[in-house]
Amino acid sequence: MAKFFDALETRSADERARDISQKLPELITSAQKLKGYGVALQGINPGEITSIDDLSQLPVLRKSDLSTKQSTQPPFGDLVARQPEHIFQSPGPIYEPGMKSHDWWRIGRFLHACGIGASDVVQNCFSYHFTPAGMIFESGASAVGATVFPAGTGQTELQVRAAADIGATAYAGTPDYLKVILDKADALGTALKISKAAVGGGPLFPALRQEYQDRGITCLQNYATADLGNIAYESEVMEGMILDEGVIVEIVTPGTGNRVPDGEVGEVVVTALNPDYPLIRLATGDLSSIMPGLSPCGRTNNRITGWRGRADQATKIKGMFVRPEQVAELVSRHDDVVKARVIVSTKDQMDTMTVQLETEASAAEMFEGSIKDILKLRGEVELMPPGSLPTDGIVIEDARDFS
Repeated sequence: MAKFFDALETRSADERARDISQKLPELITSAQKLKGYGVALQGINPGEITSIDDLSQLPVLRKSDLSTKQSTQPPFGDLVARQPEHIFQSPGPIYEPGMKSHDWWRIGRFLHACGIGASDVVQNCFSYHFTPAGMIFESGASAVGATVFPAGTGQTELQVRAAADIGATAYAGTPDYLKVILDKADALGTALKISKAAVGGGPLFPALRQEYQDRGITCLQNYATADLGNIAYESEVMEGMILDEGVIVEIVTPGTGNRVPDGEVGEVVVTALNPDYPLIRLATGDLSSIMPGLSPCGRTNNRITGWRGRADQATKIKGMFVRPEQVAELVSRHDDVVKARVIVSTKDQMDTMTVQLETEASAAEMFEGSIKDILKLRGEVELMPPGSLPTDGIVIEDARDFS
């Protein structure tokens, strides 16, 4: 089995940048033809958007925007460039297209990194019902030549029987369900041949991975969504998650489209280089950060650190919601403010709000008016020297004790 899925994984940074410089203008040209983008891309010259830095000129697309567009222009909000072969529904609801074309969701790269190939039988325990996860992993298994048993979820005793009868060598599904199958197999006294696991859709805790390792199963995880497909994946060295070759990933301050420095936690914003479904700067709502350096496995794309929480930190304070977008607006209103953090706590069983501002200014009162205007609340203002606030991606910290 070849070490790498294809030559794209080991490209130089310059080669990858040249490829992006060609594909980005084509993607934007395709998107401009779609009614769903409306005025968002009007006036944009696609030829001027050729790099990740240039993407900052374009608005961020949020999941709430998808819901709104789909409610007025069902089922896909006029964001799909050709007739889909499948229609899926995710919670929201949000509808996603699916295509039968080769590895449309780009999962083959991840399964190859798991060591899954033509000699494997994959027990695919992702759901085939409503959501696309089952089809996503089936298309990836097909791309690496593996045989698939479309098991779906539930009926654990039958899962064990099938795994034993067909000689399943690999598992695809959520991290915890594999343990359910293995424990049931132990209880039934049934030996299984599963030695590889490709998991996603939930947290893979270190103790659980170690338990699989103790059983002789190598377990790797990826990060994918129903609309974007594969975003990042682990390799055999298990040091961070390598970005997929079919996406451009930005890490931005939550509530904005402004990229943060590498290493700082922010919201994951993804542009999928998929002409069938050209999602441009889709905010995932997940927090992560760019890791320094390259993976020891030899793949040369950037890595992210994995999931670090949710970016949607909307918090109700004194009966009013405060959202990351409002905090971002507060920062943008004042040229001398670098960063802001809202902390909500309690005093005498009442909510209190403190707004910490990174600034060289010395008069807190000069910010009180805009805080009241934008956040719709009064709060204490703390002026902090630039560089002093944490780089953890949190802009609204709820420090209340609800116990």
